[in-house]
Amino acid sequence: MKLIPKFPGIIFRMLLLLGCPGINAQVVITNPPFPTVNDQVIITYDATLGNGVLAGETPPVYAHTGVITNLSTSGTDWKYVIAEWNENTDKAKLTPIGNDKYTLTIGPSIRDFYGVPEGEEILKMAFVFRNAGGTIVGRSADNSDIFADVYEAGLNLNIQSPENGTLVSTGSVVNFQTEASNATLVELYVDGIFNSSSSTSPFTGSIAIGTTGLHMLRFVAHDATTTVSDSVWLYARGTIPVAELPAGVSMGINYIDNETVTLVLNDPPALKQFVYLLGDFNNWLPSEQYQMNRTSDGTFYWLTINNLTPGTEYAFQYWIDGELKIAEPYCAKILDPWNDQNIPSTTYPNLKPYPTGKTTGIVSVFQTAQEPYQWQVEHFATPSPEGLIIYELHIRDFVATHAINTVKDTLDYLQRLGVNAIELMPVNEFEGNDSWGYNPAFYFAPDKAYGQLNDYKAFIDECHNRGIAVIIDMVLNHSYGQSPLLQMYFDPGAGGDGQPSADNPWYNQTCPHEPWCWGYDFNHQSQYTQAFVDSVNHYWLEEFKVDGFRFDFTKGFTNVVGDGWNYDATRINTLKRMNNHIKQVKPDALVILEHLTTNSEEKVLADEGMLLWGNLSGTYGEASMGDLPNSNFSAISYKAPSRNWNDPHLVGYMESHDEERCMFKNLNEGKSSDSYNIKELTTALNRQELTGAFFFTVPGPKMIWQFGELGYDVSIDDPCRVCAKPMHWEYQQDWRRAYLYNVWSSLIHLRRSYEVFSTTDFTISASGAYKKIS
Repeated sequence: MKLIPKFPGIIFRMLLLLGCPGINAQVVITNPPFPTVNDQVIITYDATLGNGVLAGETPPVYAHTGVITNLSTSGTDWKYVIAEWNENTDKAKLTPIGNDKYTLTIGPSIRDFYGVPEGEEILKMAFVFRNAGGTIVGRSADNSDIFADVYEAGLNLNIQSPENGTLVSTGSVVNFQTEASNATLVELYVDGIFNSSSSTSPFTGSIAIGTTGLHMLRFVAHDATTTVSDSVWLYARGTIPVAELPAGVSMGINYIDNETVTLVLNDPPALKQFVYLLGDFNNWLPSEQYQMNRTSDGTFYWLTINNLTPGTEYAFQYWIDGELKIAEPYCAKILDPWNDQNIPSTTYPNLKPYPTGKTTGIVSVFQTAQEPYQWQVEHFATPSPEGLIIYELHIRDFVATHAINTVKDTLDYLQRLGVNAIELMPVNEFEGNDSWGYNPAFYFAPDKAYGQLNDYKAFIDECHNRGIAVIIDMVLNHSYGQSPLLQMYFDPGAGGDGQPSADNPWYNQTCPHEPWCWGYDFNHQSQYTQAFVDSVNHYWLEEFKVDGFRFDFTKGFTNVVGDGWNYDATRINTLKRMNNHIKQVKPDALVILEHLTTNSEEKVLADEGMLLWGNLSGTYGEASMGDLPNSNFSAISYKAPSRNWNDPHLVGYMESHDEERCMFKNLNEGKSSDSYNIKELTTALNRQELTGAFFFTVPGPKMIWQFGELGYDVSIDDPCRVCAKPMHWEYQQDWRRAYLYNVWSSLIHLRRSYEVFSTTDFTISASGAYKKIS
């Protein structure tokens, strides 16, 4: 709060208010209503409000809570957090009082409860609420944190309703309520004109909103010597403009010229009522000018924006029905209020700042007059599938900078090794910056944590210049909660942590293929999902010139109930349709499936020209460890009796991102006989040289996981499966590890130099102690 010597202009004040989050008083209520740092406070949490996911939850429920202080680096930088996330401490345990309401006593004072030193100013208490397992989390309606202000003693004012940014129909009557401490008078001004006043608290009443547009409600509280004020803005909407789509536009951002874009949002169920465009171009304020046109059938919203500054980045969101703000699902760049701050400027120079204080949630970005990337290799011939040697890598765990530009600097190393394809684990925007990437959110936007858009193109261009194909890992089985397609039709109160609503045109309400379920399951039988999938694949093939895809968990591309193992004709047709579209865009594109179903289905897909992952980690690992009875890796061959495929379309591997590292198993589980001990480093590396000889020489595509060529021996579970792993580039200085690299490199170059390693006339016998390829 501050002294108000005079009333500034109404528009300026609306700009200040625009991004303020909605009042959280309904989700959490404090008693006393104006707590100071020295007060004991009772927090009442209503689990039915906010995102509502804890409604109906069986106690106990816990608060995860801290404070925002004058030393916080941002409005979400919590300090003095009570307990770790999974620590169920009595101090943070809520008391149920019925009707999905809970209380938490913070005392003997706020400062004492959180342990904040004297002299540090406490601005807010911060909360999210969770079940005992930490799997269901109650937040604000937009899934942001919940805050309760901490006040200074004296005159204070709190607007309890309406919420800031409320959207109403023109002609509506709006109720208001304020609370004030130590006030002798509270006044209400509507659009700068005095409306009413009260000498008692709470001050309640109602006003009629008679005209379309922005309106500001300003409350001013007085005591004998001081004045404080607070404001909220409302927008009264008029009629919905109806107009058909302009010719030639597609979903998402359409660049018309250097000063004009047309934005198109698809609503297949036609259940949304109206959409406003908010962004840098209108100071994040709704207006009739930025109300989107609705097509007559209600399935599209669109708006053309003129007079843009060429080359300027504009952030924007869609504001749907006055309740939901989403980013553009088809955008090539987003701004993330939670994670962008952690991206080094060396990785992404001059990153556009998030519009803090103007909106909440992820925002999308467009930019006219972009300088096109100048490709050095316009047309690249993808290596033949049967000759592929694929190097799978995760940017975060491959180079210390976590940047795609640095990966480009390692291409000499990879080229010497002999690989002719690099498979990048997911690089489209996923949730957070520290992840394997299998939690995707924005499919058309390369993740900024790894670099700028043109950095990705430069990497691919240089790979092509060296004869190396680039395959990207694409996750279309599921996405997570930040996906705008999910948010458009989502029921936060359903399921354990919310789920897609029944009318979501892209997602299944529940995942049909338990236990293999992650995130929220795409409905691949929906024409809208199929169109989205095709758009994603088309975009990466044309815009980035990628050479193909490894599709994650295609076993899940079905609505058949069950674990997905059995033959599924519908799933086959889904994948054939997708593959055909890809081949129409790029006839020599590589389509690799992580399918792992019954062989009869995989054989059909292989006959259609698709490649399929073949996991031989277990048997090659047993052979390397010296466990001969379990070391039959004959299934590395597409001709093996267990497969009997017609074409060499099996991508065999000893390691992938998902498997335990062979060297770790050697060093921890290797066999011994007399002085021959596989747990000894030199011997363990020798075993990897031997298994390499029985791996690379088998005809058909092969894949290796990063640093396997150096005998990487850190467990996949150290410290956890998806946690960052150390990058042991110094292994090259160990002659024994360098020798393994050289052996594998020699085998790869030998294979690529002689046609015999592509023959179809071969047999493999790999059971028992004696193994033979002939």
